[in-house]
Amino acid sequence: MSEYSLRTAKVADLDLLLSFEHEIIKAERPFDPTIQKGKISYYDLNELILGDESEVMVIEWEGTLVASGYVRLRSARHYLDHKNYGYLGFMYTHPDHRGKGLNAQIVEALKKWSYQRGIMEIRLTVYSDNLPAVKAYEKAGFKKHIIEMRLPREEGSF
Repeated sequence: MSEYSLRTAKVADLDLLLSFEHEIIKAERPFDPTIQKGKISYYDLNELILGDESEVMVIEWEGTLVASGYVRLRSARHYLDHKNYGYLGFMYTHPDHRGKGLNAQIVEALKKWSYQRGIMEIRLTVYSDNLPAVKAYEKAGFKKHIIEMRLPREEGSF
């Protein structure tokens, strides 16, 4: 049985990581009608890999990447009780490897990286209708905090 190996992403991983991003976008389109049609990108993965204010973690299995995630340090709003927080994103696990705790391993590694930099708050965004993802993050200790709502303009109004 092969072992899973957690490590920091490298620029050499970009091609496969871009395919992960494509899969994330494909999975999220049904939850968000405001995502542009056609080919889009959420992340500057090269910047995230090389940046001092971010960390991209991956999990390898038999020499192939099967999971990913990042944390990026962000400034908090001026009225909050913390100056900075870690923001998680790019959370992806290949379908053949889901249910094995890989996402939890990446979250733990990103939390550790953040805490070593004095960060006391970790946040992420997840679509409320993406129940498997919500459940996975709750299992990892996240709590629902804010609900963002939208009101699209109806065609022909005003």
